[in-house]
Amino acid sequence: MMNREINLETVKKVHFIGIGGIGISAIARMFKGEGKEISGSDRGESKVTEELEQVGIKVFLEQRADNVPDDVDLIVYTLAIPADNPEFMRAKELGVPMLSYPEALGLVSSTKYTIAVSGTHGKTTTTAMLARIFREAKLEPTVVVGSIIPELYSNFVAGKGKYFIAEACEYKRSFLNLNPQAVIITNIDTDHLDYYKDLADIQSAFAELVSKIPTDGYLICDPNDERLAPVLAVAKCQVVDYLVSAKSEEIKLLIPGKHNIKDAQAALALAVTLGVDKPMALEALSHFTGTWRRYEVKGLSPNHVMIYDDYAHHPTEIKATLQGTRESYGPNSNITVVFQPHLFSRTKLLLDDFANSFDDTNTVIVTDIYAAREIDDGTISSRDLVERLKEKNIDARYISDFAEIEQVLKEIVEKGKPGDIVITMGAGEAFQIGENLITHNGYLPG
Repeated sequence: MMNREINLETVKKVHFIGIGGIGISAIARMFKGEGKEISGSDRGESKVTEELEQVGIKVFLEQRADNVPDDVDLIVYTLAIPADNPEFMRAKELGVPMLSYPEALGLVSSTKYTIAVSGTHGKTTTTAMLARIFREAKLEPTVVVGSIIPELYSNFVAGKGKYFIAEACEYKRSFLNLNPQAVIITNIDTDHLDYYKDLADIQSAFAELVSKIPTDGYLICDPNDERLAPVLAVAKCQVVDYLVSAKSEEIKLLIPGKHNIKDAQAALALAVTLGVDKPMALEALSHFTGTWRRYEVKGLSPNHVMIYDDYAHHPTEIKATLQGTRESYGPNSNITVVFQPHLFSRTKLLLDDFANSFDDTNTVIVTDIYAAREIDDGTISSRDLVERLKEKNIDARYISDFAEIEQVLKEIVEKGKPGDIVITMGAGEAFQIGENLITHNGYLPG
């Protein structure tokens, strides 16, 4: 059933397949807040599923056909589930209306003034920055962001105002389900090459998104970025250069890195364009502390070695995070990174770029590749990345066992000095290593 045929006001009971996903869980929270009866399932427990249960949502930690209520009104599912998922198949048997997560997001978008925050990198941080600005401006936005905002303990903000701020993901052209009046494009880079053919294919998706902006709408971007040229060609709305309308020297942040300053410029430019007071917006940004798994402080050892976690899983993101770290802590800091590559396809296609992303480190420990939705075809492994790093005279090693990595990190930390840094990095499960290191050794949690 097409999403335009579904009236959410008449829907009372909703089941979510893959409810632990950071985006889809926000929709579950939204529907729960509207008084709907919510259940969902995922393949295992996580911080997200724990927090969903705390707000009264029933979460099954095994996906089975009988998890789907017989009297369910609507199924919402993540794009990551296979067609033979037992709950997905059961819903089809029941003939229940079904929406993918992007379709559900689009349905919500159709009723509000939608601000879509897109881009290959930085969209989560930019969305969270916008949320802070709009909340402090008393605009009461509804927000869906791809991470947890620490001060809210949530990836969802329920607002009564007219604005809907949504992190807009380009994977499988998901963001085309949105109906935006304003769009931010932070940047365009080669990613999701398990779906897109090449950069031109990615640009075509962004162009299609921009073509949806009405003539009285806004596109916030860097119009001098060559990769945006084919996208700008289709824009019929007003184009706002965030590098001009919001000067970098005006912005003071608590989190390091030039990439975060650029994200703040984009958020500030959009807010001011829509009438938010600029000094107030700058003040809101000055208190922004980041989001979950985006350069998140995890803990501090007794000898003052800092432990961080970061979601960076693309070469551009890794390089930006590590450059920001080196700028903040200086040339004498020892920076150790535990990196878990995400997806075989991404690692294989961008191997050279990954190898050039760790120049600001002293030691890199590489775990096995996090497969996610892919199958290992044997043509790429973490050892390939380690060899490339060694060729660049970087102290790199491959370790598959998380417990062994934890022990190695303990030894590094114990020999460390104030100002040294340990960062777990990647979109998979490597963050658990840092958390265990802190818990098992009694370090001060962040």
